[in-house]
Amino acid sequence: MRFDGKVAIVTGGARGMGASHVRGLAAEGARVAVCDLLDDEGKALAEGLPHAQYHHLDVTDEEAWRSVVRTVEDTFGPVDVLVNNAGIIHFGGVEEQSSAQFRRILDVNLVGAFLGMHTVLPGMRARGQGSVVNISSAAGLMGFADGIGYVASKWGVRGMTKAAALDMAGTGVRINSVHPGVIRTPMGVSASPELFAHQPVPRIGEPEEVTRMVLFLASDDASYTTGGEFLIDGGQTIGHAGQAHATVDQ
Repeated sequence: MRFDGKVAIVTGGARGMGASHVRGLAAEGARVAVCDLLDDEGKALAEGLPHAQYHHLDVTDEEAWRSVVRTVEDTFGPVDVLVNNAGIIHFGGVEEQSSAQFRRILDVNLVGAFLGMHTVLPGMRARGQGSVVNISSAAGLMGFADGIGYVASKWGVRGMTKAAALDMAGTGVRINSVHPGVIRTPMGVSASPELFAHQPVPRIGEPEEVTRMVLFLASDDASYTTGGEFLIDGGQTIGHAGQAHATVDQ
């Protein structure tokens, strides 16, 4: 198994994609810290898995990050894998979204991922190994109306991943971003079918499909991969399929 003896932290791990990532890592031998604010769901998930424990974590709280990482290292050992999965969305365009909502989205989606890396990377660097997978979005590669805060945060995660990968150059630590499209999660199921009806793969994605990408990047299978952006969006970002092509006379 790819993660025998490895220690992983997954934020937003209590449900949705995060829970899928937790299960996938555990199934391949990892000792997994499930981190979230959803205590009941997180505890139930961890209790049902071998070598998993739940930690209440507000990803915007730097001291909470330090405390969780210390506890994980005391219990399981040094952190080998960090999956920055926690994220929120508040719909609203540039005129409608309040500044408070905009800042909150950035705090959770972008600053939260920064704090995770800021906390775990020194240990990874010291050991000369480790993998960080930052969950961005198709919205980190294109614009969406009525989602200005979310789009800004996910573009930020994409850029931050590349900068951090360069900061870790030559250390044995790899950092990559994953860009899901519409996925069947509590956040994704409310999306309009129009978002995926004209994709080359015209359906909603499943959390397990994203997990397979995450596990690849977190594992030694991706040993020559860092600073990359990996799409799993059914082709959403390349345009609409099945539309007639207009001809232009020259």
